[in-house]
This record gives sequence, structure tokens and C-alpha cells, in this order.
Amino acid sequence: MPSQPGAAFAMDGRVVVVTGGAGLLGREYARALAAAGAHVVVADINGDAAVELASAVTRESGVRALGVRVDVSDKASVQAMVRETLDSFGRLDVLVNNAAIDPKFDAANAGRHVTAFEDYPLELWNQSIQVNLTGMFLCAQAAARPMLAQGSGVMINISSIYGLVGPDQRIYEKPGQTERAVKPVDYSVTKSAVLGLTRYLAAYWAGKNIRVNALTLGGVYNDHDDEFVSRYSSRTLLGRMAQRDEYCGALLFLASDASSYMTGSNLVVDGGWTAW
Repeated sequence: MPSQPGAAFAMDGRVVVVTGGAGLLGREYARALAAAGAHVVVADINGDAAVELASAVTRESGVRALGVRVDVSDKASVQAMVRETLDSFGRLDVLVNNAAIDPKFDAANAGRHVTAFEDYPLELWNQSIQVNLTGMFLCAQAAARPMLAQGSGVMINISSIYGLVGPDQRIYEKPGQTERAVKPVDYSVTKSAVLGLTRYLAAYWAGKNIRVNALTLGGVYNDHDDEFVSRYSSRTLLGRMAQRDEYCGALLFLASDASSYMTGSNLVVDGGWTAW
């Protein structure tokens, strides 16, 4: 570990894959990692968006980034992502397991999420399991091979406060709405399972110099209506939602040598939501 505290956060020359890299938070992670010196592989189901963001990150940081399309629920697609990473950079140092189906309650999705648990479609449940959980499993499997070969690696699995506590469904209710809006069951269950997967992998690779940690996040503001923001904010100790760049410091900590004595842990960054 570098002797100077600030140097511990440097990512110079390291290669980081960020799944869901073209999404709301993925693009913030990509920019923060590149600014710290990392070569970032922006991997996303939207391949065009991934390539576009990677080009922007390269221009902004001066460090080469790569955009690739990946379907994390498909083993062949995940393996191809890792092969392309190795072909381009020769190694894989960090995997950020960020890709997930997360039913949003922002303005773009107003009026959705009104299906009661008793009627929740099996196909939606299965889809979330495939992406949010099986996707992490497949990415960890594929990334582990080069990490084991090179003798080092870091994995960061992104979870949610709803993996720790049940959703407060009251904050999603709308006055006069005949059907109750809900945060669906599959999101909470998969994000809880992410924490179990994290502990398992950290213990499994003990002694192999592969560190595995979880980063558990609260809500981030994304053009939500004022009523929702007020309800959500009232549940946090800081009295507000996160801004989209406020998780980057925690991610960089987990990705870098600054967290070199940390594995099998869960770093919670939620504005105090789960401290009540």
C-alpha cells in the first residue's frame, strides 16, 4: 500500500469493468475512476451508449476507456466482455457489479409500479433474478479467471438499502391514486442476496488476494417530483436524497488500495436512512 494516504486512492494503469456503465450512476463511476487514472471498460446492455460514454471519458480524462455491449444475464455475452477487456488492456483489476433492474419512481416512470405482490408476474420476478443476481454471479465467475491468473483483483457488488430493510411503501403512494404504487418484491430480494454473494465470494477467495465488498446505496435524485423527494428525504438523517456523484468517493475507496484491509464487508452510504 502506498505510504502517502492520498496515493492510496490512485488507480493509475488499473483496468476496471463497470457493468451498467452507461446508466445513471454507472457513468458517474466511470468518470471518477478514469479521473483517478484507471482504464475503464464501460459495459452496458445499450452498446451504443457504452461506446459513446467511453469516448467522452477518454476525451475528458486523457486515459483510454472502452465501451462494450454486454447482457449480464447471458454467460456467453459476459465471457465476451471479459475477453474484449483482456484483448484491449491485457488484464482486469477491478469489477464493479453495477448492472441491475431497478424500478424507478422518477418523472419518466410516473404511473407505473402498481402491481400488488399477490398478482406480481412471475416473468418480472425471474427477469430481476436473472439480471440482478445471476448477472453478478456470471460476471464474478468470468472476472475471477484473469484475477486468479494475475494474482490480484477487486470486486465491488452494488446493493441497496432495500437489501437491508424493507421498503417503506408509504413514500410511493399518491393522493387520489386508486391503485397503490409499490417498490416491487424482486428488487429487495435480489439486493439482499447480493450481500450474501459478497460474503461467500470474499470467503471463497480468502488467501487468493481477491477482495470482494459490497457498496449499499440509498436513493439518488433523478428528476423526482417534489412530493416524493419530500417523503424520501424525511426518512434520512441528512434530510435529502443523494446527488448522483456522491457515491463515487465510496466506490473509489473500495476499488483502490485505500481499502486494502477490507473484504467481505458492506459499506453503507445512505444519508442515514438505515440508522433510525
